[in-house]
Amino acid sequence: MHDSESPENLPDEPVTRPATPGAYSVLRNANFTRYLIGRFVASLGQQMLVVAIDWELYQRTHSALPLALVGLSLMIPMILCTVPAGHFADTFNRKKIILITTLIVAACSLGLTLMSVLALNVIWIYICLFILGAARTFLWPASAAFVTSLVPRGEFARAVTFNSGAFQLSAVLGPVVFGAVIALTPHAEEHSTAWPVYALNILASLVCFALVVPIRHIHKVRPAEPISVHSLVEGFRFVYQNKIILGVISLDLFAVLLGGAVTILPMFADDIYHVGPGGLGWLRNSMAIGAVICAFLMAHRPPMQKAGKALLWSVAIFGVATIAFGLANQNCLGRWIDLPNSLWFWTAFAMLALAGFVDNISVVVRQTLVQILTPDEKRGRVSAVNSLFIGTSNELGGFRSGIVAFFFTTPTVLGNAHATGAIISTVTGGIGTILVVLAVAWLWPQIRKYGKLA
Repeated sequence: MHDSESPENLPDEPVTRPATPGAYSVLRNANFTRYLIGRFVASLGQQMLVVAIDWELYQRTHSALPLALVGLSLMIPMILCTVPAGHFADTFNRKKIILITTLIVAACSLGLTLMSVLALNVIWIYICLFILGAARTFLWPASAAFVTSLVPRGEFARAVTFNSGAFQLSAVLGPVVFGAVIALTPHAEEHSTAWPVYALNILASLVCFALVVPIRHIHKVRPAEPISVHSLVEGFRFVYQNKIILGVISLDLFAVLLGGAVTILPMFADDIYHVGPGGLGWLRNSMAIGAVICAFLMAHRPPMQKAGKALLWSVAIFGVATIAFGLANQNCLGRWIDLPNSLWFWTAFAMLALAGFVDNISVVVRQTLVQILTPDEKRGRVSAVNSLFIGTSNELGGFRSGIVAFFFTTPTVLGNAHATGAIISTVTGGIGTILVVLAVAWLWPQIRKYGKLA
């Protein structure tokens, strides 16, 4: 699950020469490729970190509630910092913002490492997550707007595809590396510690920092807009006035808020499929595997001709796949379909992979539209609003799924208590996603009619 990247710094047009048309032409841009690799390494470390936090908390508490609080801890700073983060991205050097926030992420990882080694109270984990959430809130809009200065407009949709693909590839490898690190750490499962994973994220952040530092880009100084309530909320005003942007990010917000089940995957791994941390790693990277396959196929295809309809259909299929994932187990369908538990597990894996495949379509459409429909002097603030919607959907969605699973943790005919809560949370969320698609298609008909993505 999604995965998921200043006027005084940037020229009106990128300084790089237009690339030769082709599926991989954008990768000939050295600055973009360096940045892509740096963000991939940083994302790989953070994917490992998120899985490790969920695993350690569940191993320590064996409750869905602490998992729900992870999303809440990351969401609160996002809400508090989004407006100033957007203003910073449109006022200060975006590259410097990326570098500073990357170092803050490294510092948070160091804190998590010490907390895990010393087995401190889990409240310290949430404090560290709060700081991490604030750093990411400043990083995301600066990062999204920074990419537009590295590639020509004609290559931007393809750059978004590769950027999304790199992120999803990190999401594939992150849980696998997490499982391998835990397996190779003596007594890690016995002591519920994940400090080696947190320590690796320190290294990943520093590698990203080193790769971004030499990136060359010319900044063009523009008259600084004075800090005021009007300038701070300009991103929200622009989004509200642009119905296409408002519609696509609202769709993502409510669809993932309702349909996301990533936070409670430890419950599926432990209480439904009984596959341990190794199986959890596979479940966590299933959506990313589907997204990587999607990104590879999209990179070899011309721009979408009916992007609006593709967006709506992809989110609808995401909802259907989420429902199928929730039902694909011995507790729900085992009475009618007699399959070994291992086959149920791989069926669920396939449903999550399908969800990841179609989710990547919506990511590429949304991110491309947000950037190409926004003037450069407002990209930081609009990107901050977009990041708020994305982050809120992910983190609040994790909170929702954890809370619903917690309240329905009651023994029923579906199986044990934890299995019941996880299944009800997932299936109802998928149904809600489909209803959201219907509502968005009705409220914003402009999305249905949107054509070529270029």
